[in-house]
Amino acid sequence: MSARLHLMGVPIHDVTYEEVIAQVGRWLEEGGHHLIATVNPEFLMMARDDPSFRAILRGADLCVPDGIGVLLAARWKRRPLRERVAGSDLVPMLAAVGARRGWRFFFLGAAPGVAERAAAVLRRRHPGLQVVGCYAGSPAVEEEAAIVERIRVSEAQLLLVAYGAPRQERWLARNLARSGATVGMGVGGTFDFLAGVQRRAPRWIRRLGLEWFYRLLREPWRWRRQLALPRFAFLVLTGRDAPPEEVTR
Repeated sequence: MSARLHLMGVPIHDVTYEEVIAQVGRWLEEGGHHLIATVNPEFLMMARDDPSFRAILRGADLCVPDGIGVLLAARWKRRPLRERVAGSDLVPMLAAVGARRGWRFFFLGAAPGVAERAAAVLRRRHPGLQVVGCYAGSPAVEEEAAIVERIRVSEAQLLLVAYGAPRQERWLARNLARSGATVGMGVGGTFDFLAGVQRRAPRWIRRLGLEWFYRLLREPWRWRRQLALPRFAFLVLTGRDAPPEEVTR
């Protein structure tokens, strides 16, 4: 699958929810190990400043446009994307299809008990959903072997990791193949939203592209992270979004 454009040196794929779910289904039939990254402006700014994280995103099988800022940047570059593919919406959609098709999920990360609560919510919505394991764990390297074994024994096909970026993507890059899962995706705060630990912005606010502002109002401590947004906008608008080392080549 070819990328529609590159931002901060990261490929962005022009896909819809329906296409992503169909691709996941094909991967589960074919086997192998496939990483999906849900890319927003914060991801991109981290990747621009961190070559190792950028390499992980470049190596991902699919980088979906999660974030209104990514869609606006693509439009500015005259390479518009058809749809925002938010991880928090994609996970319930995958669960709905997976319940019908017998896909096996493993939920890793978030605070203790949160993944279990998220799984319970999805099971109530989608009877037959197979969540074959839930574990908070830790992204610490010294815990990886035990966590990987737990996932491998569960025979999970889809591994959803909620350690926050970039830790969840780094964890998957190191361990997805060892875990035996076919598809891995970092899901950030999705388990918190599903479990009711955090309240997601109302749908009308999401439609306006202001979910980031809603979260900032509810979690003022996020203001340092949100500083990435004006910097991202400046770099895109001025055409300086390539990573520094690529500009100087």
